[in-house]
Amino acid sequence: MKHFLELSEWSTKDLWHILQLAVHLKLEWQSGGNRPVLKNKLLAMVFQKPSLRTRVSFEVAMKHLGGDAIMLGPQEIGLGKRESIADIARVLSGYVDAIMARVFDHQHVVELAQYSRVPVINGLSDDTHPAQAMADILTIFEHFAHTKGLKLAYIGDGNNVATSLLYACAHFGMNYAIASPEGYDLPASALVKATEIATRNGITVETLRDPKVAVENADIIYTDTWVSMGQEGETEQRRQLFLPYQVNADLIERANSNHIVLHCLPAHRGDEITDDVADGPTSAIFQQAENRLHAQKAILVKLLALDK
Repeated sequence: MKHFLELSEWSTKDLWHILQLAVHLKLEWQSGGNRPVLKNKLLAMVFQKPSLRTRVSFEVAMKHLGGDAIMLGPQEIGLGKRESIADIARVLSGYVDAIMARVFDHQHVVELAQYSRVPVINGLSDDTHPAQAMADILTIFEHFAHTKGLKLAYIGDGNNVATSLLYACAHFGMNYAIASPEGYDLPASALVKATEIATRNGITVETLRDPKVAVENADIIYTDTWVSMGQEGETEQRRQLFLPYQVNADLIERANSNHIVLHCLPAHRGDEITDDVADGPTSAIFQQAENRLHAQKAILVKLLALDK
């Protein structure tokens, strides 16, 4: 049994298989609907953090594939509070075929996986966001028809999204540059893991301060909110510090002419990204959001229907 907790734990070959599955399942859906390969399968969705895309995309993915999903919010399950995580994992394993958890502490999904008898999917933790990264790779692949040798420039906080993108770039042969203010760098442990994969696949990883340098010759410009859930008390401090890292018309002019702009949403327009860029001709933000559905179908099929 395999879990989907972070991309660094997966082989490049298996992640390519998930990408190929996502392409196939999207085409199949657009051609009249997916086959019910997850018929009678049930996904438990455990949420500590609220969500639009994660909640709807996982639930719809299961329904499109013939299965179903049940939503469990903080009022039903208090991970490690009302009941131990080990007990929750063991109980849910007796009811459902897989568990998706969207949490604060990454250790919570790790512990769920440790005690679960069914696959556990990380729908987001404070450390990583692997399901989002697979949707991002699908979007990039659709635009460029390949990933090898492309350059992705991430502008902003070295957060969970930046970490999963780093792993994704390392696996899929994309050069990665991140520009962050001092004190908001990628975790050192993530750089160590990613560098090992990147070296194998012959790509470069750059950690920079200047966003203008980062976006030079970039094919993909990516940004995320400056203030994530749980950081609301730092809003004004972060807004001032990150202002030079705004993705705007002046910044994207330095990228390759055929570049695309990505944002995992929700966007704070006027902060990390301007309206003219988010809604502009190089934006692929809403295609990227739609691709959460198809990438997550592929993850679910990979974990639950390997023989189909």
